[in-house]
Amino acid sequence: MTAPVILPNLLSLTAEALPAAQAVCEAARMCLRDMVSADGRVQNTLIEEHQTAAHGFAWLATYVQSLEQMQSWAEALQAQQKFGETEQLIHQIAFGEYLCQLTGGIAMNQTEVIRLQDMGLTAEAAAPLTTGAAAQLARDGNTQAARLRLVALMQEFEANTILGASGLDEELEMIREQFRRYAIEKVEPFAHEWHLKDELIPMEVIDELAEMGVFGLTIPEEYGGFGLSKASMCVVSEELSRGYIGVGSLGTRSEIAAELIIAGGTEAQKEKWLPALASGEKLPTAVFTEPNTGSDLGALRTRAVKSGDDWSVTGNKTWITHATRTHVMTLLARTDPDTTDYKGLSMFLAEKTPGTDEVPFPSDGMTGGEIEVLGYRGMKEYELAFDGFQVKGENLLGGQTGKGFKQLMETFESARIQTAARAVGVAQSALDLAYRYAMDRKQFGKSLIAFPRVANKLAMMAVELTVARQLTYFSAFEKDEGRRCDIEAGMAKLLGARVAWAAADNALQIHGGNGFALEYKISRVLCDARILNIFEGAGEIQAQVIARRLLG
Repeated sequence: MTAPVILPNLLSLTAEALPAAQAVCEAARMCLRDMVSADGRVQNTLIEEHQTAAHGFAWLATYVQSLEQMQSWAEALQAQQKFGETEQLIHQIAFGEYLCQLTGGIAMNQTEVIRLQDMGLTAEAAAPLTTGAAAQLARDGNTQAARLRLVALMQEFEANTILGASGLDEELEMIREQFRRYAIEKVEPFAHEWHLKDELIPMEVIDELAEMGVFGLTIPEEYGGFGLSKASMCVVSEELSRGYIGVGSLGTRSEIAAELIIAGGTEAQKEKWLPALASGEKLPTAVFTEPNTGSDLGALRTRAVKSGDDWSVTGNKTWITHATRTHVMTLLARTDPDTTDYKGLSMFLAEKTPGTDEVPFPSDGMTGGEIEVLGYRGMKEYELAFDGFQVKGENLLGGQTGKGFKQLMETFESARIQTAARAVGVAQSALDLAYRYAMDRKQFGKSLIAFPRVANKLAMMAVELTVARQLTYFSAFEKDEGRRCDIEAGMAKLLGARVAWAAADNALQIHGGNGFALEYKISRVLCDARILNIFEGAGEIQAQVIARRLLG
């Protein structure tokens, strides 16, 4: 007798498995805490010494949080009578695969696999995962029969939708539909040419996005924005990035700048800048990273010296996105020369003149050069040099020095949620391209999608895409409720980046040799996906932050 593809009492089974995963995660936390503590306190030097185990624990906790959110998603859909066959298969495969990886090893990347014993767990501590519902799901959840059935259902879905219910309300789905239509009409037909020619996204697109409210989505209505939720920002970023990550990222700088001003600006700064950012009249760029500091922002050397009522800035910055056409820089500089850490840093809203192709940096005291990159090209990357660049005294954020690093930290939750949403969009784009190619391409007398290993790839893309999507939405909901969500946002970004890269890599594999040709869009998506594990906090930094917070 053939076993059923969907396990009986699936929701009860996954609910029963969750405590086992949570128990093992807590055991790992306590075990690792003992490893990295001295005199009863967690020590950063010991975390660094046991870095692989600590980062592995961050991944373990991310997996458990992912399963928790998948269970919440499934139960909500069940209550709405929307937990259909597609959703059940996605849920079952996700639990089956992630529970298997919890016991067998989690791939932090292609060569670093973390196992429970690496975190000091004994077989006895790991036992909850090897019995009962957890063991049954690990054995029977992610079967080839389940994956093939999911791909068969995929072929019944309407083009340009997402596979399975998102779990979002009607208003958010209407927003999704609006921006999906825009991406199909105004972005997807042109994005590959922009990429191949290494061109800036046309100003016409930026103006249209401004009219649609992209730059003021979450800015309060009293300052000219729409006052919408972070969840709405996720949907917009996701669908625009599905069209092209460059377009999906245009709103990121406005989001960061607005967050800085809302959280740390004076009332005068809010009234001056927020309406201009919301309307797209003023385009911002984030100027934080330096050539020799990377993720170590506390070691920044660019200095700002008082010059009368104003400030004179000298130093070098790198990896500055969309630097030429923007009007204002959120600029982090050292105002206390006697400090060597984050305490001496201040944030400025440094005004500049937008450049042209002929004269990219016309402002006095400022020069720059383009960094040629593999992907993520639509806004371009630059190195900047400041030599006596003048910033008005009124543009010191909050009117206080020494607050810059703290002000920046307050934006990281939103920035990482938005980056996770971009990763979901890129992963969805990869799945879209892979599915269409697998349907259209014939080999040995049948479509590629008919071959199990091609279908397996498509199924796992769809499953992990749903997991990353739900984790991202959860972090946005937490932010909207005013709860601290740096861990949740970090987890969403950490997993989303890996899911996007895996989806792009597998989609290119489905394309075969054609995927390696520049003329095929998947070659661009692969290059674009690679940056997601680096910017807004590299994967290693992200794992470090998650582990430190959970252990502390």
